Amino acid sequence: MSTGFVGRGSALNPPNRFEELRVEPLEDDAIFSEEQRHKIPTKFYVDTSKSILAKNDSPDLGFKYSINPYRGCEHGCIYCYARPSHEYLGFSSGLDFESKIMVKLDAPALLASALRLKSWKPQIIALSGNTDCYQPVERKLELTRQCLGVFSDYRNPVSIITKNALVRRDADILKEMSELDLVSVTISVTTLDNELARIMEPRTSSPAKRLETVEELSASGVRVGVLLAPVIPGLTDEEIPSILKEAASRGARYAGYTMLRLPYAIKDLFQEWLQRSIPERASKVLSRIREIRGGKLNDSGFGIRMKGEGHIAEAIKQLFHSSHRKYFGDDQRFKLNSRHFRIPGQQQFGIPFQD
Repeated sequence: MSTGFVGRGSALNPPNRFEELRVEPLEDDAIFSEEQRHKIPTKFYVDTSKSILAKNDSPDLGFKYSINPYRGCEHGCIYCYARPSHEYLGFSSGLDFESKIMVKLDAPALLASALRLKSWKPQIIALSGNTDCYQPVERKLELTRQCLGVFSDYRNPVSIITKNALVRRDADILKEMSELDLVSVTISVTTLDNELARIMEPRTSSPAKRLETVEELSASGVRVGVLLAPVIPGLTDEEIPSILKEAASRGARYAGYTMLRLPYAIKDLFQEWLQRSIPERASKVLSRIREIRGGKLNDSGFGIRMKGEGHIAEAIKQLFHSSHRKYFGDDQRFKLNSRHFRIPGQQQFGIPFQD
């Protein structure tokens, strides 16, 4: 049974790889009372970034630009590949990542400014590429909703990915954008096991809520799909058929998957979580991970980091594709439309576009 902090995925704050000074807790300091386990508050900091578009040069990703209204993520998913990015801010990949959140209050204005540049070529922008744009604080701040308003005003296509049912709040904007093929929503589903989800991704929406979100958005005319992310060999890979079956029955139009990645400090965080939360499965999971990563726990090489390699990775690939054919039939993916792009308040004269 987990003995971590209540509502948190990580129980550690590993050293920042960019910091020379490392403070190790005394043994007594590392023992927390049950009362203390309830006292890891989330703190929010204003992010004063002067630009909002992040350019991607990875051949493994299907987008060139992304925006992130937040840095750090209160969802606390123990496996999150974005955790090491918090170290660039002087924080830790562990508890800091899920309890010290940077907030870009100027995100909507910065997005509008970027779309007004003469050099901007209308194209799909991913929301978000690094942390969840519908994490809990979005309920209050509505930065993602405001950004969607900007996308809608400029008619620039946007692809959303989230684990949070809060996206349903913005169904009015999403429905309007869908009429012009300007938006897709991908719901990330890791497991259908409520208990596993609770300890592995503690502040996300439950699996049932995510499937309800697929159903509601689909019924309202929004193009919605699912991403099995990450598939964890030896732990969640056996759920691939059932997740795809449920998603397809709720109206999902497409599906994809990515394999677990454990860069930098995440290796240690994930191993500690396994031993603390599900020790009876730890050995099998770690063994399977090493099998798909050439004997290591991580391989960041382009072309293999998202899917893995070897016979275990191939078996997972075949299971996904056979299940996809069974429940989704032919590929139902679609292209978002950039031809409707406009600059509000300006007469349009053949704005350039890019598919």
